[in-house]
Amino acid sequence: MGTLGRVIYTVGFWIRETGQAVDRLGSRLQGNYYFQEQLSRHRTLMNIFDKAPSVDKDVFVAPSASVIGDVHIGRGSSIWYGSVLRGDVNSISVGSGTNIQDNSLVHVAKSNLSGKVLPTIIGNNVTIGHSAVIHGCTVDDEAFVGMGATLLDGVVVEKNAMVAAGALVRQNTRIPSGEVWAGNPAKFLRKLTDEEIVFISQSAINYTNLAQVHAAENSKSYDEIEFEKVLRKKFSRKDEEYDSMLGVVREIPPELILPDNVLPDKAEKALQK
Repeated sequence: MGTLGRVIYTVGFWIRETGQAVDRLGSRLQGNYYFQEQLSRHRTLMNIFDKAPSVDKDVFVAPSASVIGDVHIGRGSSIWYGSVLRGDVNSISVGSGTNIQDNSLVHVAKSNLSGKVLPTIIGNNVTIGHSAVIHGCTVDDEAFVGMGATLLDGVVVEKNAMVAAGALVRQNTRIPSGEVWAGNPAKFLRKLTDEEIVFISQSAINYTNLAQVHAAENSKSYDEIEFEKVLRKKFSRKDEEYDSMLGVVREIPPELILPDNVLPDKAEKALQK
């Protein structure tokens, strides 16, 4: 970034700080409502000077997640609460329909001991479980990384491969397609079943659907949230079996109805009818 770019960046920073100060003043003037509308200084998307995240408009980035620097995220992917994707010394690429679950860390390596440049590349329809660490490695399409797993520099997880929860995969390890690796250090455990391979794909679809619901909830205004609280309180004691015995039909407000794709059992019952 040149001198002019740095000046523009600094002016932009001052303007944002002024906005923060004005917001704090306005909150104080609101009296008792001040505590309901505190402004968080957290930024879900953040530049590192000239390196800016490129995130598709259909991506869900949770309010407490951080996407920093040279990061590309494809359509329909989701970055969940508390996760950090930091593309500072190298790039991160996340494909379409991939979910990176709560408190996971994705980082990169400028180089390792052998001098290799190691960006992090995550393919399409990948599931990264809660609190996983992905560092300077490649995870191919429709792979699965379990909760709390750690993948070190140069690791390659092939398509339809699974890293078990809590596994530590050493540098430059390749996990072949159709295999489960587990342990510390991770070693071959067994072959994946056909049902498990189907589950990997379905897991990604489930998270894409769930992300849409969370995105909608996070976009609601304060008034919408308060209105739904009143509705939930009103309908909290509704008992369908008791109502049917009395012949009473109560319609649930549309605001309280979750989409069928978030409640699979509900969708199946609807099809049976």
